[in-house]
Amino acid sequence: MIEASRIHLLIRNEDVVTEQYTEVRDPGRLTDVVGFVAKGNAGHVDQAVRAADEAYQSWRKTSLHERLSLLLKAAEWLEQEASVLATIVSRENGMVYSTSRAEITLAVNAIRGTVELAESFFRASRVEDEHGWVSVEKQPIGVIAAIVPWNAPIILTMQKLAPALAAGNTLVFKPSPFAAMGVSIALKQIAALFPSGVINVVHGDGDVGAALTTHFLVRKISFTGGGATAKHVMKAAAESLKNVHFELGGNDPTIVLDDANVDDILPKIIGGVFRRSGQVCFAIKRIYVPHAKYDSFFRKMCEWVDEFKIGHGLDENSTFGPLINRQQFQYVTGLIDRIKHSPAKIVELGKKLDPGNWNNGYYLQPAVVRDVEPDQEIVVCEQFGPVIPLIPYRTDEEVIRMANQTEYGLGSSIWSPDLERALRIAREIEAGMTTINGYGQLHLGHKYMPFGGVKQSGIGRENSEVGLAEFIEYHAIHLHKTT
Repeated sequence: MIEASRIHLLIRNEDVVTEQYTEVRDPGRLTDVVGFVAKGNAGHVDQAVRAADEAYQSWRKTSLHERLSLLLKAAEWLEQEASVLATIVSRENGMVYSTSRAEITLAVNAIRGTVELAESFFRASRVEDEHGWVSVEKQPIGVIAAIVPWNAPIILTMQKLAPALAAGNTLVFKPSPFAAMGVSIALKQIAALFPSGVINVVHGDGDVGAALTTHFLVRKISFTGGGATAKHVMKAAAESLKNVHFELGGNDPTIVLDDANVDDILPKIIGGVFRRSGQVCFAIKRIYVPHAKYDSFFRKMCEWVDEFKIGHGLDENSTFGPLINRQQFQYVTGLIDRIKHSPAKIVELGKKLDPGNWNNGYYLQPAVVRDVEPDQEIVVCEQFGPVIPLIPYRTDEEVIRMANQTEYGLGSSIWSPDLERALRIAREIEAGMTTINGYGQLHLGHKYMPFGGVKQSGIGRENSEVGLAEFIEYHAIHLHKTT
């Protein structure tokens, strides 16, 4: 039985009780206290990092077979406890249960996919001639500081954990204070499968983050979150020349070409916009529509969006949950207010399942915005909420230029039955990932598609063999043959 009421730190596979605990409230029912999470300090960070460094000395020598075997056991445990974990996650971050449940399935697949790729990835390459040979071998880095966000905590944690441990590194995790419970429970149970100190967890605010990112024994920082925080992390890492991996925000464009069948593609596009109430780094955040189809696209999109049922994440009738916290709620409502005071037209849609509880949570109706300027705030920002702008265009060249006119470059999507044309445009988009006639990744994509962005959307990649490469150092050995 999983106990979720009180979450401690985890160092050397043991709970560490602290003097302070932060109250966690359900964002869909603010009067409900979900539990309490320990607040650590710099001293706790030092203990956790030293535990990880001590464990690293032997863990790095553990055979690849044994490391991968333990990861498969971790995936099996996650699979068995998925429904319980999904309930906890939905109560702390507001996501509808089906989304949280699907997230854990993705996490299981991420671990198993890493295991499947690891054996061939870690095979040393060797070339030889009559004068000598060169062997290029892949070695672990050391202690990895892993900082994960609140919107999809389980999958985003496992996308760091699996390749890092497969490579022979050890980990100190700092979960987001806004969704630390479910992922910490998972990490505690998974840590018990591994040697003491291989996986550690320290909770806290900025002071804990600063202590972790500046600790002299941390060799790499893997951070998923916002660009502003990433800049602070990068500055901290520079003091000791730590390597960094960043998966940051996006302002992902969707381009609907003039030959696309709107009725066929709209359900997929809407899913890409409003999943997790728009709180996804690679969510569709702006839609470019041919001028001739603009009015009909807007009308049909509003009809679809109006079918959302907004309510608590654990209400089985809900298809749309609340935002995570007051800060995000105020940010998005501020955007909406500024749109209403501009020439643009915004339509707020969806059905409230429990109007009496509306003000007891961070609920917002999904909104569609039309008649926006290409450089208007809602178009160029990362809204991270359920508000989507529609922008008209006339030519392929114009839409490519507008899509690239941003400092973000995470994901993107093109919609057209003309695959050659769609592929040509996709190759012109400045992004780490582009999908054609779909949003997100199929099973093949999750396993083989490097996940990450360009420009200010990140540094490095997760998933695939490229993601494994984030957690290794190359060691070249060159033998000179004697004559």
